[in-house]
Amino acid sequence: MNKVIKLSYLFIVLLCTGCDSLLDNDLETELKPEQVYVNYDRMRSVANGAYTYLDIPAGFYHMGGSLRATTTDEAVEASYNTQVQKFNLGIWNKFSNPDDVYNQCYEAIRQCNMFLENSTDYKSILATDTVTATGKANYQKYCDDINWYRHETRFLRAFYHFELVKRYGGIPLVKKVLNSKDNSKIPRSTFSECVNYITEELDDIKNNVVEDWLSINSAERQGRVTKGAVLALKSRILLYAASLQNNPEKNREKWIIAAEAAREIIDMDKYSLYSNYQNLFLAPQSYNCSEIIMYYRYTNSNTLEKANYPIGTPGGKSGVSPSQNLVDAYEHLSGWDEKSPYQNIDPRLGMTIVLNNTSWNGRTIESYIGGKDGMDQKNASPTGYYLKKFLSPNLDLAGSPEGVSMKAWILFRYGEVLLNYAEAMNEAYGPATVPPNYKYSALQAINILRKRTGVALPELTITDKDSFREAIYRERRVELAFEDHRMWDLRRWNKGSTLGDEIKGVEIIKDTDCNEFNYEYITVQKRIYDNSKMNLYPIPQSEINKYPDILKQNPNW
Repeated sequence: MNKVIKLSYLFIVLLCTGCDSLLDNDLETELKPEQVYVNYDRMRSVANGAYTYLDIPAGFYHMGGSLRATTTDEAVEASYNTQVQKFNLGIWNKFSNPDDVYNQCYEAIRQCNMFLENSTDYKSILATDTVTATGKANYQKYCDDINWYRHETRFLRAFYHFELVKRYGGIPLVKKVLNSKDNSKIPRSTFSECVNYITEELDDIKNNVVEDWLSINSAERQGRVTKGAVLALKSRILLYAASLQNNPEKNREKWIIAAEAAREIIDMDKYSLYSNYQNLFLAPQSYNCSEIIMYYRYTNSNTLEKANYPIGTPGGKSGVSPSQNLVDAYEHLSGWDEKSPYQNIDPRLGMTIVLNNTSWNGRTIESYIGGKDGMDQKNASPTGYYLKKFLSPNLDLAGSPEGVSMKAWILFRYGEVLLNYAEAMNEAYGPATVPPNYKYSALQAINILRKRTGVALPELTITDKDSFREAIYRERRVELAFEDHRMWDLRRWNKGSTLGDEIKGVEIIKDTDCNEFNYEYITVQKRIYDNSKMNLYPIPQSEINKYPDILKQNPNW
């Protein structure tokens, strides 16, 4: 065999407080498989290499160092010299797409396929000492672990296919390593065929991965795929498949299947909502609490804080600037007054967004004109708002040494599962119906989310299916803000044109005589979105050029 492999090392860290940082060290080698698949340590390193590509869906830095939220109506990027602006101005295309992950995902899929194909004989490879008691014990331990890795790698391969499908629609399904002697001219499968392949893979492996690493005394493996992650991916892709973009005929059966997939996670009785919504997105909760199903962990840094702390905070550079469009989505509670717009409102607003005249990082935020954070300051937020979600508070960015913190991008969490369940249940059965063997109605699931400790919103009582659908749309928008769901939700709901809406902000004027504020809503950015083609990304033209007779471009690109 003359294949050349990429041998990547990923050190999965302990989940407990005080453990070492996650390190990603890619080592390019010219080793052939027969030189790599020779012992447990090398095989484990290759398997861990497939995990390193989870940086693709992890969403902290991919849009020119910014969040993908800045390409939606959730936010704008304060810097106008980033790739994000190409997206928002509608000048992305088949030659240049700031969020093009086509080749990255297929590289990840190849890594998965290489491990799967070259580790099939792992029991023989690992059989170096099966005579001594210690040797037998190690042999069994190593075999168990490689067996788990093989099923985990199938999950990762399915996940990377899903990342392609949600962007490009039907894609070529690559189920084996393609060599020069192979016919690599694989045509695009349909969207439905891709969904069937991914869900079949997930169903086949769900009972062959660990449900909880801690329960088998394997804390050092925490962070690897579990049964919950397998079911969460299945829930997400079936929700997409049932949605209007991919289900224009409104086939109810697809919604029933999507509801069942979310129900399967709920029935595990393993996950629950964490009690503090704001702290959920900070370490260690972001990788170690009852709500987290799967995450991607980064090394200690202050990159996110430097890019997004308010401009008036030493070391801050603004960055992701939440929109008034998003702020308007937060529910007004009894007593709300437009003269004090941040009081008597859904508490998640202040847990997600830094608001004028509130205390954060040891000072009062001054987003008004003339204030330290006002939009008239150089490099300030153009919307009057700053990002709070994900940011560790009170880091000293101007110190020596500078303050740093751990970050983990949450890939799946139980809050999303409840939202998936509520949406699918509403479309399949309506808001209030609880079918036999189901625990919750759609309405009950949403209210569980709304009653989270510290949020404690009034229960919804909507019984009309269409009205409840709109309530779900708003709940997803607020609960999952900045978590890289909004772009895909709008597309699957056939509401992609919303991505072309004007982005609003607020100009705040302080009345020094009475120490009150006046709020005037302004247009910050006009965007361009071509609904005739932009609901799917274009296949990179470089790929079309390779196989023009096989690989077909998406419509109107």
